[in-house]
Amino acid sequence: MNKFNFSVVWLKIASLLFALFGIMIALLNQTHIFQIAFNDQINPVFWKEAVMTAEAVYFQQWIYGLLGATCLMIGIMIFFIVKYAFAQRERWAWNCLIAGVAAWFIIDETISLYYAVYFNAVLNLVLLMAFLVPLFLTMADFKNQKGHDKNLS
Repeated sequence: MNKFNFSVVWLKIASLLFALFGIMIALLNQTHIFQIAFNDQINPVFWKEAVMTAEAVYFQQWIYGLLGATCLMIGIMIFFIVKYAFAQRERWAWNCLIAGVAAWFIIDETISLYYAVYFNAVLNLVLLMAFLVPLFLTMADFKNQKGHDKNLS
C-alpha cells in the first residue's frame, strides 16, 4: 500500500473513531467508565467540591449530548470527504480538511488552556496528530491538482 492510500485509510479510520467518540460522549457521559476516563479529569477544574449539584450534572448531560452529536456529524462529514473527494485527489478536499482542523485546534486549544483544562488540551494534541500526519503525508499529492476548486486555491 502506498503512502497516499495508507493516508486515506488512516483518515477514514480516524474520522470513524471520532464519530464513535461522539456517540460515546452523547450517550455514555454519565457512566462509570466515562466518569473515570473523562469526567474525573475535567470536572475538578470547574467543580472544586467532590460532588456536583444535580443541576450541574443535568447541564453536563445536555452539553455533552450536543458536543457528542457535533463530533458525530463532523466525523461522518470527514469520512465522506475523504472517501470521495480526497481519495480522488481533489485539492478542495485537502484544503477543507487542513483549514477545518487548524480552525478547530486553534480555538479549542486556546479555550482549553485558558480555562486550564489540560486533559482536553492533551486530547486535542492527540486528535490533531491523528489528522495532521496523514494530511502532511499527502500534501505533495495535492500540490499541482486543480480539481474542481480553481477559485478556491
